[in-house]
Amino acid sequence: MVGKKTLLTTAALLLGQISAAAQNAWDRLFIDEHRIDTADTRVLKVRVDVTGFFHDNEYSSKMTDGYTLPGALLSPRLTYNPIDEIHIELGVHALCFNGANKYPNYAYHDIGMWKGDQYQSGFHLLPWIRLQAQLKGVNIILGDLYGGQNHRLIEPMWNSETNLSQDPEMGVQVKWDSRHIQMDTWLNWQSYIFKLERHQEAFTVGSVWRVLFGDNSKQKGLKWSLPVQLLIQHRGGEQDDKSLNLGVQTLCNASVGAAVRGSIWGAELNVLGSYQQAGHLWPFQSGMALHAGGDVRLWDQMAVKAGYFGAPKQFANLYGSPFFSTVSLQDNTAMDGMHTVYAKVSWDNTWAKAYTLGATLDLYQSWYKHPEGSRSELNFDFGIYLRVCPEFVIKSWKKK
Repeated sequence: MVGKKTLLTTAALLLGQISAAAQNAWDRLFIDEHRIDTADTRVLKVRVDVTGFFHDNEYSSKMTDGYTLPGALLSPRLTYNPIDEIHIELGVHALCFNGANKYPNYAYHDIGMWKGDQYQSGFHLLPWIRLQAQLKGVNIILGDLYGGQNHRLIEPMWNSETNLSQDPEMGVQVKWDSRHIQMDTWLNWQSYIFKLERHQEAFTVGSVWRVLFGDNSKQKGLKWSLPVQLLIQHRGGEQDDKSLNLGVQTLCNASVGAAVRGSIWGAELNVLGSYQQAGHLWPFQSGMALHAGGDVRLWDQMAVKAGYFGAPKQFANLYGSPFFSTVSLQDNTAMDGMHTVYAKVSWDNTWAKAYTLGATLDLYQSWYKHPEGSRSELNFDFGIYLRVCPEFVIKSWKKK
């Protein structure tokens, strides 16, 4: 048993080293360690997790409007591991946008008719409850998930800015780490309804797999992998208020590709698909796209990422940037193709593993055909972020 545990621990550490080369400022800020630390068994701690941010989108586009996100995330929690295999977190999560004093009760990403119309004042406040069990290389999480950036979705399927605006993902999650496979599968229940409520229930199911080839135990040399990713969002159910006339909506994104990593660099090629299995939220049923990208880590503090996204006809994403889609967020207009070349530069610095300062600058050069004519646009965004995550021991019952 000890030998198996040691092997799994070594494999997990190697997987972490493989992923580290790809880390940019968003990764350093928002990717959390999900493996349970046995050194914290029978130790009651308080974790104060605070992120201050200023993110500005300077967009002049038919695809989306420009806007600014200034504010802070606050999540104080009590943490406790009664045994080596169980982890418990209890607390609250609060979002505050500077100058705002009223917040919808539901997620900010893709606010639509299916969300509730109730409001909170002062902060957008939610309970934080995470229960986690670790069985060898498998982690099962109930309640608040390791969401957002932790899923490591590819660029066209995930806009990192969403870390600052969406509700914490809540539901159930299974993460598996082995020598040749990384897997993250989750269900994020975004909108729960009771009878007679006038909004739809909604949830997102996701699964991210990375199959690793060759001997990844070597510190040097290239690491090859096969990434496969799937996102499905479902809206509507049996208890929907029929007077809304929204019907069931089911939207899908998927990708498959090939990736290679060196010690400080990486490259990948992905084929993507979008499919509207039911509903009318997108102006077309299906689409395809291609993505190619690369990244490099410089001087341990700076990361540069660049790539190309091309949809010859049509493609829509659920959580990606509007410049990786042919559907306008302004009026749901369908463009005839979308080609985007992007470059992203980020800087970050971490002190004592608990304090990270980061800054980002993203550039998007896009070409597409709008119903009013062909367009060529250069859009950019930038931001600065500081995450502070100190932990304080309240009491320890460890055996001496």
